[in-house]
Amino acid sequence: MSSSIDSINPWLVAVVLNTILLGLAWIAPKKLLTPAGLFHAWLLAILIWVTLGWQGYAVVMFYFLVGSGVTRIGMAQKEAEGIAEKRSGARGPENVWGSALTGALCALGVGIINSGFLVPTSQLLIPNPLSLLLLAYVASFSTKLADTTASEVGKAYGKSTFLITTFQPVPRGTEGAVSLEGTLAGIVASVAIAFVGWGVGLIDLLGVAWCVLAAFIATNLESVIGATLQSKYTWLTNEVVNIFNTLIGAIASVLLAWTWITFI
Repeated sequence: MSSSIDSINPWLVAVVLNTILLGLAWIAPKKLLTPAGLFHAWLLAILIWVTLGWQGYAVVMFYFLVGSGVTRIGMAQKEAEGIAEKRSGARGPENVWGSALTGALCALGVGIINSGFLVPTSQLLIPNPLSLLLLAYVASFSTKLADTTASEVGKAYGKSTFLITTFQPVPRGTEGAVSLEGTLAGIVASVAIAFVGWGVGLIDLLGVAWCVLAAFIATNLESVIGATLQSKYTWLTNEVVNIFNTLIGAIASVLLAWTWITFI
């Protein structure tokens, strides 16, 4: 059965599958995406399916569903306090690409290498480029899910929230604020999605460790950026910070893996 599916043009499968899912999301009573967000998510999902198959698709769908779920945790309370995500958590285009641009670039890199369009794999200077790109892909979503979960759980249940740069107590929802509850929830989320990446065969068990460690590093650095730079530069929006966050997570995972391969 799987071989017959694999023989079908992946573009056709991607367009049909995601058009059906877009239609279901459009009529669903709970809106997880804005109309424009639906279209951009459709484009992203097609790119992921064509370049990484159902395996890469499973990772991004896990991120989207779990991330949307945790955003709604304690929504009434967060809205009352003025710290909830806008549009009751419905994602627009800026949210889609803020979360997934790094992963999309990794997927595109895999697609280009597999096609041999630029340079044959045998002539690439970087060892195991496909493995490193797949690791970076999973790590980017591990990082974003960790960040989303830590933030939303911290805003809903954080008992002691402090600024990461000074360790001074601050109100929940403050940029750069962290809490024990949110941090632990973020780690659990990064572990969960990293194991999804392992379960579908994109990374190995060591890769799971790199994803979780990279997500922890990137999430804390994102809090530092939020505490020190975000209020100073108007262009440094939450979505731009998310791009930096996922990029740091992807790069950190590759550096960790490369260091292990080189020196261990």
